[in-house]
Amino acid sequence: MNTDGAEADPAVFAPGYATALNWRVAYARRLARLGVEAGYDAIVWVSALCYAAWITTDIRGSRTGGLELAGVVLGIGLLSVVCGLLAGLYRGRHQRGSLDEVLGVAAAGGLMLVPLVLLSGLLVGGQRDAVQTVAGGTLIALPTIAVARYVLYATRQRRGKRTTAGVGVKVIVFGAGDAGIALINRLLAEPGAAYQPVALLDDDPDKRRLRVHGIAVRGDRTRMAEVAGATGATVLVIAIAKASGTVIRDLTARAEQCGLIPKVVPTTTELISGGARIEGVRDPRISDLLGRRPIRTDLAAIAGHFAGRRILVTGAGGSIGSELCRQLHQFRPAELIMLDRDESALHEVQLTLHGRALLDSDETLLADIRDRRRVREVFEQFRPHIVFHAAALKHLPLLERYPAEAVQSNVLGTQTVLEAAAACGVESFVNISTDKAADPVSVLGYSKRIAERLTAHMAGQADGTYLSVRFGNVLGSRGSVLGAFSAQVKAGGPLTVTHPEVTRYFMTVDEAVQLVLQASVIGGSGEVLILDMGEPVRIADIARRLSAQSAHQVDIVYTGLRPGEKLTEDLLGIEEADYRPRHPLVRHAQVKPLDPDELDRLTLDGAAGDLIRRLAECATGEASPGPRSSERRQRATVIEGA
Repeated sequence: MNTDGAEADPAVFAPGYATALNWRVAYARRLARLGVEAGYDAIVWVSALCYAAWITTDIRGSRTGGLELAGVVLGIGLLSVVCGLLAGLYRGRHQRGSLDEVLGVAAAGGLMLVPLVLLSGLLVGGQRDAVQTVAGGTLIALPTIAVARYVLYATRQRRGKRTTAGVGVKVIVFGAGDAGIALINRLLAEPGAAYQPVALLDDDPDKRRLRVHGIAVRGDRTRMAEVAGATGATVLVIAIAKASGTVIRDLTARAEQCGLIPKVVPTTTELISGGARIEGVRDPRISDLLGRRPIRTDLAAIAGHFAGRRILVTGAGGSIGSELCRQLHQFRPAELIMLDRDESALHEVQLTLHGRALLDSDETLLADIRDRRRVREVFEQFRPHIVFHAAALKHLPLLERYPAEAVQSNVLGTQTVLEAAAACGVESFVNISTDKAADPVSVLGYSKRIAERLTAHMAGQADGTYLSVRFGNVLGSRGSVLGAFSAQVKAGGPLTVTHPEVTRYFMTVDEAVQLVLQASVIGGSGEVLILDMGEPVRIADIARRLSAQSAHQVDIVYTGLRPGEKLTEDLLGIEEADYRPRHPLVRHAQVKPLDPDELDRLTLDGAAGDLIRRLAECATGEASPGPRSSERRQRATVIEGA
């Protein structure tokens, strides 16, 4: 109750009142603006038709009086408004200054033509050539209406530029394509934008004379320092929609040499998901610097392949296995059976899929692929249609020390899963491999190459499709170099790199899984499918980039290549051709099958060095490692008796 006699503020007692009032004011202003636009268009049409009639002397013999002429003017005006509404000119359908708005004006003019020709004889008596008058009026009205709208748009843009001039950080935009132009449009249209574009750079010679809202393209990347000095810019924004990692790394390095802070525009995925806006530029991430080209997957074909099927994933708690489960879950399989020997990993993946993890359903199976009896029991119980075999040991230094563990999991465990799958009539079996299986020189590479060969052998023995998928390092996976680097930076350093020239291929985990899923659809039985992963990346460059982004000094220390480690990785073996019959980013290769009887030589007793040599023989199919393999393995230190 208001005790002081003053009138109470309604907004105090009704929080939504002020909002509703603001909405009404904005709505009234919008109606007024549209009314002015519609009135302007009507006046233009009436004036244009009258002028055309006077030029063509069409109405000089007209017997239309003053009252009738007022009716004609009113009729033309109403017809203009109706046609404009039908064309969407007064309903906010078209962005101001866009081609769509120009087409809308043309559509409104087209709608005006027919009724004007048909009704002109009724509206204006004594006309001799109504078609000529209407055509002339239309040729005058349409440009006048379109030009007025563009002038209004340009005036607002110029006013916005004056408002933002001197406000925000001065930036050079690299890229005068769609992304760069969209960025400049957005920054100039937004009051108080954090960035003020002052120059454009582009390597395309055809864009050297281009100007976007008065901002000129002032050369290519070689003029970066000169343009920065002339404009006083402190930031370089890389606005290229599909820039490769090589381009981003080069531009970033050049920017830092010029004293500019490098930024990038959000990716298309970030924009579509709503997680970013075009003007929301950010620091380059490692994934930007790597420049992975996303693999294009036929989602419709994949969905039809997995929907309503029983699918088993071994190693479901690992980096690849868990992402496989997440993506497969979206395709609504009849059953998704997740098998792992790590109970905590199973808990985590189930929690990710359902938001809860009671571990009390048959979809989570605690089992070890080394246990032949348990694996057969699982396959006989669930009889899956499709199997993704992702269970494996993968840490290279540990497997060099304990090669028997690699044999038991990666070799014998894979053979156990293959035999169980064949016995149950699995339709599709996908073995997850690694680029270290191409011309292998390490225990990890040998064991995964043998797994590929065992899979190829089963392809010739069992019904269904049995194939392998090979790819390189996965960003964000457990034990990946980027994860190790991030932990080292957080701890204050140093960053440890094995060799200044060591390079690796990288891909994101979702791309890796998309390749695996695509392989089950397009791969032939007995094949190995390999993703074209672009150019390899120097690990030292990534270390320097993370060091430069750190708030404190982080040193880089070179530790030397580890036993069994390559300086550069291969995606294809020396005898494997670059063959891409089904997808431009997916290679198909053949591997020589390996009879499981050959595994008898992999006895686990004795010295580790002897077992490694026998692994190499099984992997390469040679009595002893070939000259290429021996030469590349000379860096591996064999630990006897490990």
